[in-house]
Amino acid sequence: MRKLKKKQSVKEDSYTAKDIYILEGLEPVRRRPGMYIGSTGISGLHHLIWEVIDNSIDEAMAGYAKNIQVELLEGNKVRVTDDGRGIPVDIHPKTKKSALETVMCTLHAGGKFGGKSYKVAGGLHGVGVSVVNALSQHLVAEVCRGGNLYCQEYSRGKPVTKLKKKGKCSASGTTITFEPDPQIFPEIKFDIKKILDHLRQQAYLTGGITIRVFDYRPNAALPSYTFHFENGIPTFIRYLTRHNSPIVKKIFYTKETKENILVEVGLVYVDDSESLELAFANNIYTPEGGMHLTGFRSALTRVLNDWAKTNNYFKGNTSNFTGEDVREGLVAIVSVKLREPQFEGQTKAKLGNPEARTAVEKVMSLRFREFLEANKNDAKKIVEKCLLSARARQAAKKAKENILRKGALEGATLPGKLADCITRKAEEAELFIVEGESAGGSAKMARDRNTQAILPLRGKILNVEKARFDKMMSSQEIRALIIALGTAISEDFNISKLRYHKIIIATDADSDGAHIRTLLLTLFFRYFRPIIEQGFLYIAQPPLYRIQKGKEVYYAYSDREKEQILKKMIKTKSAVQENKGKKVKKLKLVQENKKEAVFQVESTGEEKTASLEELKGVTIQRYKGLGEMNPEQLWETTMNPQKRILKQVTIEDAEEADRLFDVLMGEEVLPRKSFIQAYAQKVKNLDI
Repeated sequence: MRKLKKKQSVKEDSYTAKDIYILEGLEPVRRRPGMYIGSTGISGLHHLIWEVIDNSIDEAMAGYAKNIQVELLEGNKVRVTDDGRGIPVDIHPKTKKSALETVMCTLHAGGKFGGKSYKVAGGLHGVGVSVVNALSQHLVAEVCRGGNLYCQEYSRGKPVTKLKKKGKCSASGTTITFEPDPQIFPEIKFDIKKILDHLRQQAYLTGGITIRVFDYRPNAALPSYTFHFENGIPTFIRYLTRHNSPIVKKIFYTKETKENILVEVGLVYVDDSESLELAFANNIYTPEGGMHLTGFRSALTRVLNDWAKTNNYFKGNTSNFTGEDVREGLVAIVSVKLREPQFEGQTKAKLGNPEARTAVEKVMSLRFREFLEANKNDAKKIVEKCLLSARARQAAKKAKENILRKGALEGATLPGKLADCITRKAEEAELFIVEGESAGGSAKMARDRNTQAILPLRGKILNVEKARFDKMMSSQEIRALIIALGTAISEDFNISKLRYHKIIIATDADSDGAHIRTLLLTLFFRYFRPIIEQGFLYIAQPPLYRIQKGKEVYYAYSDREKEQILKKMIKTKSAVQENKGKKVKKLKLVQENKKEAVFQVESTGEEKTASLEELKGVTIQRYKGLGEMNPEQLWETTMNPQKRILKQVTIEDAEEADRLFDVLMGEEVLPRKSFIQAYAQKVKNLDI
């Protein structure tokens, strides 16, 4: 016992008061930026802009600002200006510093806590802008108040100048210019499309304000943009459905205050099987929904069920609509503005206020019922679409039960074509989805049987964007994939039952392979999205070329890499000399065959032919398909975890991804044609 006590004493002595670190000011933000902006990647970088803009939007929602200007400047700088009241600059009674410096340098300091300055706010004024300040290598705050222009500069959350007057100004407002810190963000590259999409959304949600965007960076596609929408949400609905055909004439829209919460709801039904529901709280997009979206869905389902019963639409097996039935083809926006929003998580992904659910449910129940009464033809079309969805759901349920029952009858055995791996630990297991029996045969011989499973697909799978669920479930290839994954599908989907934590799509490097890969991505996006969201889906990158000279073998994954390998193989000086005898530094491969290689001197444009002797014995094999590789080559290039190249599939913007899948894989031809015409010139290495 004495020895044990002595050991404990040593441990205690090594952990004393000096080991307790106190992070002052904004240091916690710099130590753990992901806690405040989600990540230090591209999404977190853009979150800095959102935080600054939120403050300007809050001024607009409070009725003090009408104009917001966003400028993208050279050197990764962003400037945001509004014509609101301007951040106060007088001395704060507690900090004894100016209110501006207090707001810029202190977490949880701002005008949105007391409830007097802002009745509604998207965020906490001091939290957002102070976090931006902490994560910027340079930030300048300019405030126009009382006819004077004030300015103060900061660096990494600390003031580097005192608050000073710069001169006179006629209006009021705030300008924040910031430059993100490269010590925090590994890549600083602002995406104008992402910014425009966000600002367009904000302009729709705050009808009447004007948002201007100026892109002063070199090579900007368009230097300026302006957003102004008087009608707000109904106009937003029309924008979202611009590529779809509405099945009803009128857009339902209501705006009403209930229990001190301003509720706005807009919806329309389109001829599509997917739904799009966007939920906002104080103009902040909540991608995971929350109480306001729950209240909307509950009211929508109840009202449509009541209407269908009252008007005797339920016959046969259909007794009640489910939430899935009433949301098929639905495009809806739910926006609430409330005094103290309770967001789950710093990035405000979900609203937790129970009173928001009650308010939305009451407003939606009353006003949507009135809409159906006043527009009976539209009501009939909506209910008939819900009935069609219900019948399809019941047919799909039977088909799904059949496939799952079949799996159970076979002792939950996997498809015969699947060559499963030995391990039963999902985190170690990999599933290769390969194109064709030939590639499947090579992959089965090449694989590591302990951890790698192979599922060959025959031909192109069904395009699930155009097919209903019941038809999809009748596809033998898709059924085999569902059983292999082990997660089931639809409402029975369970990500915890996924049998492989690496699902790798391995298709040929030609147009057919690209098409099959796209069809598989569509399937995963529509029915297995959590697999993508949790980072379990990958795309294999097999080589395009095998280059051999003697015993030397190289694999090239692009044309550029092939050029580099061939250059290394040419050693003769005659191939790299100009007329004056000076050595050529840069050569570009123009063409090659079994006899010679032609290079272009980049400095002069002159073409030179490489020595035949030096190129003798060099063979170049172009791989069109995985089946052309023998098992050893396939293992070495595509399946060996130590050498292979995999691309992880991610969803940066689910809404935009959803729209693109509709455009590229859906029934409507015109949007797809327009997309192809717009981007055809940007396609490289087109395989015809």
